[in-house]
Amino acid sequence: MRIVVCVKYVPDLQSDRSLDADGRLVRGLDDAINELDENAVEAAVSLAEQTEAEVVALTVGPEDAVDAVRRALQMGATSGVHVLDDRIAGADVVGTARVLAAAVRTVERDGPVDLVVTGMATMDGLTSMVPAALAAVLDRPALTLASSVSLADRAVTITRSIGDADEQQSAGLPLVLSVTDQLNEPRIPGAASLMSARKKPVATFSLDELDGGAAAGETLTGTAVLSAEPRPPRETGRIITDTGDAGEKLAAFLVEQKLV
Repeated sequence: MRIVVCVKYVPDLQSDRSLDADGRLVRGLDDAINELDENAVEAAVSLAEQTEAEVVALTVGPEDAVDAVRRALQMGATSGVHVLDDRIAGADVVGTARVLAAAVRTVERDGPVDLVVTGMATMDGLTSMVPAALAAVLDRPALTLASSVSLADRAVTITRSIGDADEQQSAGLPLVLSVTDQLNEPRIPGAASLMSARKKPVATFSLDELDGGAAAGETLTGTAVLSAEPRPPRETGRIITDTGDAGEKLAAFLVEQKLV
């Protein structure tokens, strides 16, 4: 059995973020693996430990994005794949899914991929749409937003929460699976895992080297940022001193702001 787990290198959510002249996110020194992708890595590695599967960590991004793959290797992934090509910059959901699908097919040159695992969202885009788009491009079933996962007889069964209710879904392999942060607690690699990860192979591909060649990189975005402005600074709140008429002042403020 072979599992591909998708990981992304994203800016720190707490850092100041900005767009460049082309409307693309400026990356900095505080970038790291997408936090929610660590749950995907944990899920993939846990399933691999049950089935003696191979886990391939896959990322698409700039040169530094290989650090996300290396984190997955430290957590137990077997090998890594990094798709590195300037033409990918600014790709939207569908474009990203097309590149990931081409990369999965490239991994399949060495044997079929039974399961593709992703996190529920990336902290830079927060669309949660890539897993379903990837499944559509690969023409495979999608089980998304799993809070529990089990594998038996080449079928995956998940539990997902819909409001106040839980539902179970099942599908046979091969398929695409996305998991939530409720599924598990990602492991913290020990010293031995950190050392062994340095010896694990990471293959780098350009778009032209992926399955299907350069066609994988055609029209990777159908959207563009036309303009953007920094978020205005937060204004200081109004303080009302209670001298016996604070209630009247508060009511007047609500009327002034048209909140009542």
